[in-house]
Amino acid sequence: MAVQHVVLFKFKSGTLDQKIRELFEELAALKDKIPGILYFAWGPNASPEGLNKGYTHGFIMTFESAEARDRYLPHPEHERVKDLIFEHLDDVLVFDIETG
Repeated sequence: MAVQHVVLFKFKSGTLDQKIRELFEELAALKDKIPGILYFAWGPNASPEGLNKGYTHGFIMTFESAEARDRYLPHPEHERVKDLIFEHLDDVLVFDIETG
């Protein structure tokens, strides 16, 4: 089963749009560096419902399997990008969904 890895970010106040773009470009580049990533998309919250609870941006990453996701999590490139991003966050939410 594939895994949809859904991640939401609350960026710190004052984080520039250019910095946010750079951080997501780093994330997008992981698709070419870590095997098993099938898809990546990101963007700012676009929901009109007003239920985002302060989360301003997010991404979806599709893994070919739970095993691929499990190899990604401790991968040195993932850890490097996480370190770059986390210094700009107030909070993060991660939710994985297995799909048939």
